[in-house]
Formats: sequence, C-alpha cells, structure tokens
Amino acid sequence: MPSTVTSLLELTLTPEAAADPASAHAVVSQVLEATRAFDGCLGCDVLVDVDDPAHLVVLERWESLEHDDAYRAWRRTPEGASRLGEVLAGPPRLTRSTTAEGV
Repeated sequence: MPSTVTSLLELTLTPEAAADPASAHAVVSQVLEATRAFDGCLGCDVLVDVDDPAHLVVLERWESLEHDDAYRAWRRTPEGASRLGEVLAGPPRLTRSTTAEGV
C-alpha cells in the first residue's frame, strides 16, 4: 500500500500583499479550494508564521506520491493555473515527505 505524503509549500507574500493579509489570504483560499477538491487530497492547512505574517506554510496531505505528482502536473496546465503568483514575493518552496516508521 502506498504511503501518504505530506507536502509543505512555503510561501512569502509580497510587501503589498502582507500589508493587506485579508486579500492575500482570500487568494490563497481560492487556490486551495481547487487543491482540496483534487483527487487524492486528504486535506490542507495554512500556517502563518507568528514572527513573520508574510511567511505562510501550506501543509497538504496526499493519499500517495502519485496523487501529489498528478496535482503538481495539473497546476502547470492552463486549467490548473492560479492567481497565487500575484501575491508572492518569489517562487514557492516545496518539500514532500513520508512518515518514518518506527522513529
């Protein structure tokens, strides 16, 4: 049985977006609506850095690496494109992990 995958997507908001967090969070929320609906997504949470509110981490849980791969591929298509880039200071940083058994 394939392992579930946890993906951490680190985002840094532009100074303009950070100055209006409600609007920036609305964009992120709209993007995550499609993420949550994607086949294999087990859920998403958004974490806001208490020391730097412009730093967000999206914690995504996926049924398998294949589901996450399919999602990432879809995001690179015109149908999967989003407005996320409008509020980001740079490209997101993605880290994907599985659970270490017995640790």
